[in-house]
Amino acid sequence: MVGGLLPAGTTLPPLPHLLVVLLATAGVVAALRRRRPRVTGRRVLALAPWMALGSAAHVLYVVDALPPLLSPFAGSPTVYLTVGSLAGAAWLAVDAASPDRVPATLAAAGGLLLLPVVAVAVGTGLSPVGARWSAAALALTVPIAGGAWLGLTRFRPAAAVTGGVGALAVFGHALDGVSTAVGTTQLGFGERTPVSRILLELGGLPSVPVLGEGWLFLLVKLVVATAVVWLFAAYVRETPAEGYLLLGFVAAMGLGPAAHNLLLFSVAA
Repeated sequence: MVGGLLPAGTTLPPLPHLLVVLLATAGVVAALRRRRPRVTGRRVLALAPWMALGSAAHVLYVVDALPPLLSPFAGSPTVYLTVGSLAGAAWLAVDAASPDRVPATLAAAGGLLLLPVVAVAVGTGLSPVGARWSAAALALTVPIAGGAWLGLTRFRPAAAVTGGVGALAVFGHALDGVSTAVGTTQLGFGERTPVSRILLELGGLPSVPVLGEGWLFLLVKLVVATAVVWLFAAYVRETPAEGYLLLGFVAAMGLGPAAHNLLLFSVAA
């Protein structure tokens, strides 16, 4: 029964790869706990390219574009530990070398690693139809996420304290909702997560342009994301370091799958 609750494609890498990932993750976590770099909203926001990096690397895994030695590190869920340990190591290095420039340098490092991964994925073959729908999903998400954020901060002004991290959480989950609906409705992709699949396969719902019946999935994603940011407002205000880190994790749970959708559609549709 447990396997039925996990996303399709969830696998563990061979034991040597798994040990490398676990040791690297444990080492980085221990180093972070020892050094305790300062956590701010800008520093957590700088991890956004790293969130997309993990998703892009997994796309290379899906389309079989990685060397056999590296491929097991990009499977699901191993890729999250792989990229998480790299991001943590980069944060430690930048914090030690130039503490005042952590946000900009950390974001730039993630972006520089992301670009070649995306380039390799696109190099496997660009799907014009998939790329157009990915662009449409991104364009549609901007006003939807913007409206959700404005509505949240109007009805719950205290939520504004979450700043860019809160906005990223709303945007990431909105983009995941829109892209998933577009992928299933327009491109024939399936949903790998069982709970999400249930929402997308409910019958008898009215269909809307572009999103089809997937609008319900988007609505649920928006409600959950805005509710979490709403609840986290007090946590961020009282304990900023922990609040921003946990809210950043929430943002990653939306932005990561969304970035994966957009890139996968662009190369595999």
